[in-house]
Amino acid sequence: MTARVLVVDDIQLNVKVLEAKLSAEYFEVITALNGEEAIAAVNEQHPDIVLLDVMMPGMDGFEVCERIRANPNTTHIPIVMVTALSEAAERVRGLEAGADDFLTKPVDDTALFTRVRTLVRLKTMMDELRLREETSTQLGVSGAAAVDGEDFSNSKVLVVDDDSSDSKLIEEALSSYCGVTVEPDAEKAVELAHSGEFDLAVVSLIQRDADGLRLCSQLRSAEETRQMSLLALAPKEDNALLVRALDLGVNDYLAKPIDRNELRARVRTQLRRKIYQDKLRRNYQDRMVMAVTDSLTGLHNRRYLESHLDTAVSRATEGGKPAAILMLDIDHFKAVNDTYGHPIGDEVLVECAKRIQICVRGVDLAVRYGGEEFVVIVPDTTLDIAQIVAERLRASFAGQPFPVSADVGELPVTISIGVAITGAARETGEDLLRRADEALYEAKRTGRNRIVMAEPADGVAPQIPNSA
Repeated sequence: MTARVLVVDDIQLNVKVLEAKLSAEYFEVITALNGEEAIAAVNEQHPDIVLLDVMMPGMDGFEVCERIRANPNTTHIPIVMVTALSEAAERVRGLEAGADDFLTKPVDDTALFTRVRTLVRLKTMMDELRLREETSTQLGVSGAAAVDGEDFSNSKVLVVDDDSSDSKLIEEALSSYCGVTVEPDAEKAVELAHSGEFDLAVVSLIQRDADGLRLCSQLRSAEETRQMSLLALAPKEDNALLVRALDLGVNDYLAKPIDRNELRARVRTQLRRKIYQDKLRRNYQDRMVMAVTDSLTGLHNRRYLESHLDTAVSRATEGGKPAAILMLDIDHFKAVNDTYGHPIGDEVLVECAKRIQICVRGVDLAVRYGGEEFVVIVPDTTLDIAQIVAERLRASFAGQPFPVSADVGELPVTISIGVAITGAARETGEDLLRRADEALYEAKRTGRNRIVMAEPADGVAPQIPNSA
């Protein structure tokens, strides 16, 4: 995986060394020699990751990190601080400033490439979610996702460590601001995690009776836990183990013995990212529903029908199981709006949708096509059965007046229906819809409150073979 990497260091030699290493691995490298240049490069060249020296004159790495995180347009860019400082307090300060990780000088090549690739993969995923968010916003079906404050009270952390002293330390350090569950048994931990309740798993890679790497692999590959954040615990300076863990999809790591403050900082970083990631996904899913749903009636809308109809027709043709399409139109609906106003007209449309949903099966697709027109797709049917369904719909309208909030209390409402069924091998969804529309027009022309069956496209009404 290639990426654009911004290297920031006030010592030219350090910049050249990192540039040469990264270029040899086919990364595109851009450079900056101070904080101001770094901020400008981030804003103008949009790197995928920043390797940021801490000790620089003027604006140091901590301030640069804070400024990148403070900008909504750059806050998602991963930042790795490259430093000669090895004290836990300095790492905590960097994490609180917004750093994702640290590399200690002199930089180990394997650690460098692994951390860069891991964080770039994360950014690629986040970029895709952000792009969907922006697209939804442009379509007018959403607002920008945001994480309000830093409230982790609803976040849940699963700790998997058979060292009771370490697991107790972790529980005490985290339980003041998030939910913590400790499970020393790896198999039971996987079962717990599959509940989907946890946002983060803190996993010890070295355990007496379990393989920590295998546990991380299981959590990352299972559907129920794929989106869970993973924080690995490993012996200090065991780079080979950490590299393998990062390759398996671990998000972050912490060296043992555990520093309480660094643990809190790294957990907060992962929970903050998980909350934002979940909100992006949830917003996108909600907006996709909004994009294909009629806001008044709750039925699918015309956009969804247009994307679904050709598939339904081709499946019916290829599978030998014909499908019918019913096009419904409320009779004299304009008079309702003109007499009682559009709010009463909306009440009629909502009641219309309810009666349609009562009359059709779960596998049938009900759509508000536009205005007072509705469409129902009935798969695996025959012309005779389609006519029975249409009559059930017609009778449900004509048989009982619609309740409305106007003084009149209720209104008589009828519908006209045109029915067409698949038949011709080359017929498209648009062809089928056109035949149903023509039948509907005929029903309206010849008296309303009636059903007209369209002639089969090939002159022969298809039948479903008797399964008996």
